[in-house]
Amino acid sequence: MSSIALPRAVAPRRAWLTDLPLLLVAVVWGASYLAAKDITTARTVLAVLVLRFAVVVPVLVVVGRRALLALTAAQWRGAGLLGLILGGIFLLETYGFVHTSATNAGLIISLTMIFTPLAEAAVTRTRPSRAFLAAAGLSVLGVLLLTQNGGLSRPGAGDLLMLLAALARTLHVLAMARLKGIRGAAALPLTTVQLTTAVVVFAILSAGGGGATPWATAAGFGAREWAGLLFLAVCCTLFAFFVQMWAVRRTSPSRVSLLLGTEPLWAATAGIALGGERLGVWGLAGGALVLVGTAWGRGAAR
Repeated sequence: MSSIALPRAVAPRRAWLTDLPLLLVAVVWGASYLAAKDITTARTVLAVLVLRFAVVVPVLVVVGRRALLALTAAQWRGAGLLGLILGGIFLLETYGFVHTSATNAGLIISLTMIFTPLAEAAVTRTRPSRAFLAAAGLSVLGVLLLTQNGGLSRPGAGDLLMLLAALARTLHVLAMARLKGIRGAAALPLTTVQLTTAVVVFAILSAGGGGATPWATAAGFGAREWAGLLFLAVCCTLFAFFVQMWAVRRTSPSRVSLLLGTEPLWAATAGIALGGERLGVWGLAGGALVLVGTAWGRGAAR
């Protein structure tokens, strides 16, 4: 009896060892909205993105220089491609969020939970389980209720940008899992190359734009702004994408997107705990649906 029961006990424990860091990423991403709002204006979007990535890249290069030198040419190209996708995600999300309501943004970006299993099924030619799709759909419904305080607004350019961001997130997760060029490389150098590529993109766009420069923006920061920037750089960028790279090799892209899709729930929690916001009955029901859908989806994806 014990030899049969043991594997059943071990498998969920191993799954949680992968799922907990991903949930923590969703938590810090949820908290990132308050931090980003506190230090970013419409004129400083690109400047803050440059600073956010540039703060951690030199440290990564120094710490992981040997691992970087060990990368093959194919691994450099693969990581660079992932970095371009990553940069696109940040640009689409940031400008999309500025030009739409929080309700629309939260709902649209959560569609990644649906897009990823469908895309993974198309790539692998395996049909996703009905239970997983139902669980993901329940979570999206929960996000709709959770973010309904501001009300849905008429779709506009910002909504299209958020939809493209959701598709880019799906592409990024699938590419991390299936890109042959990066196989065999450690997560640290791959994360370093990705973040470096993204910051180069932001720097080029910032130099050619009419907004504030990174240097002028940094000079205007006080202790509060620097604390927010460091939180965005270390927790929401370095830690988050290192965990994604690590976790996607130990579980499925669909499961990664489902867990990261709880981000709006943690954003609402941060808003309540730190921003003084209040949720109504529908919002609380939506939060419960996100939790139920995520738990159900974890079981269906195992």
